[in-house]
Amino acid sequence: MSERHTALRSMHDLGLAAWFGGSLMGALGVNGAAARISDSTQRMPIASAGWSRWTPVNAAAIGAHLAGAVGELATESPRVLAQRGVGRMSAVKTALTVGALAVTGYSRLLGMRLEKAGNPPVEGITEPNYQTPGDVASCQRRMKVLQWTIPALTGALVVVTSYMSEQQKPGQVFRGLLGRAGGMMSAPKTMGKVAAMGAAKRRMAMAG
Repeated sequence: MSERHTALRSMHDLGLAAWFGGSLMGALGVNGAAARISDSTQRMPIASAGWSRWTPVNAAAIGAHLAGAVGELATESPRVLAQRGVGRMSAVKTALTVGALAVTGYSRLLGMRLEKAGNPPVEGITEPNYQTPGDVASCQRRMKVLQWTIPALTGALVVVTSYMSEQQKPGQVFRGLLGRAGGMMSAPKTMGKVAAMGAAKRRMAMAG
């Protein structure tokens, strides 16, 4: 960035950190601890209560992250257009964000269904037992995958964000600008070569 945007960076980074850390802690801590309760009918309600308390905090964190991300993109738009590689990484980051949002929303929807199921006997929060109702067991199996998908996607966002921060170093910016300028300058030459090759082939065909 050519100027400091500390507020935007802080919203982006803190929001993403809470999103990633909260999802990982929930999968390991909340679900893991609830699964150790001796009464199998109390495992699901305890875990659901924990996730319900975290949901508004998580929503605020995601909102802060998105606001910071949009603000950063707006302030960085000239560099996205001018520096080679930045636009591609921005597209990757956007795709990961959309994926993480979709999985988080769907996971919460399944969590609400499990919360409304009452006190079904379960082996674990994402593992049914032989007494678990079929609809609850189906939600649990999907949640077993989703609980790890969220930290995987948000963790990938952390990595991509770190890489994009490296792209802001003066040396990287300079090389990226040169690369983009070089690509634009070489484009007419490439088109000229293609046209010349086409003309040569036509002459050979006519001579034949």
